[in-house]
Amino acid sequence: MAALTDPQNPAPTSASGPVVGFDLDMTLIDSRPGIRATWVALAERTGAYIDADLVVTRLGPPLTEEMANWFPAERIPAMTALYREMYPTYAIEPTLPMPGVHETIAAVHAAGGRAIVVTAKYEPNAKLHLSHLGIDADAVVGDLWAEGKGEALREHGASVYVGDHIGDVRGARTAGALSVAVPTGPCDADTLRTAGADVILPDLTAFPAWLEGYVAERA
Repeated sequence: MAALTDPQNPAPTSASGPVVGFDLDMTLIDSRPGIRATWVALAERTGAYIDADLVVTRLGPPLTEEMANWFPAERIPAMTALYREMYPTYAIEPTLPMPGVHETIAAVHAAGGRAIVVTAKYEPNAKLHLSHLGIDADAVVGDLWAEGKGEALREHGASVYVGDHIGDVRGARTAGALSVAVPTGPCDADTLRTAGADVILPDLTAFPAWLEGYVAERA
C-alpha cells in the first residue's frame, strides 16, 4: 500500500493527472457492519441505550454529533474517546470495500493522478480501514466535516471530490472542486443534486469511465 502522507507534508502532485479526493464511509467503504458492532459494544460497556441500527442509517457527520443523541453533553468527550479506542477491535474486520473502489483508485493512478481520502472519521481509524482493505490511497486526512474538508482539498490541489453526503458536496464547493456524488449512503440522488453536486454517478463502478472522459476534456 502507498504511504499515507501527512497532510502538512503532502506528496508531490503529478503534473499530468488530477488530484481526486474521496470521502471514506459509504463512498469507499461500507462501514455499517463495523460501526454497528462498535455502537452495540459501547452500549454494553456503558449500559446506555443506543439504537445502533438507527445510527448506521445516518453516517457522515462527526462522531460527536451522533454521540449527542445518546449521552449528555458532559459525557460526550469521554464516550467519544472510548468509542475510538474500541473501534479497531470491532469495526475494521467487518467493514467491506464498496463495489468498484479498487478500480476507481487504480483509474486515478493510471491517469497520472493522486487519490486522497478526506474524511470526518478519526484519522488513525481511517488509516486502519484503508490498510486492511488494500485501498491504495496516496494521502489521508481525518477529522474534517463538510466545509472543513475544503481546506485539506485545497492544500492537496484536488480538482474533484467524490462523496455520498450533502456535507461532501459542501466540502467540494468550499474547495472550488468538482463535486462528484454517489448515492450509496444516506442521501439519495435528488438530495445530492439539490445540494449542488455537479455529477451524480450510480456508484463507484461508474467512476473509471467518467474519469476517462473528464481527463480527456482537460487535455
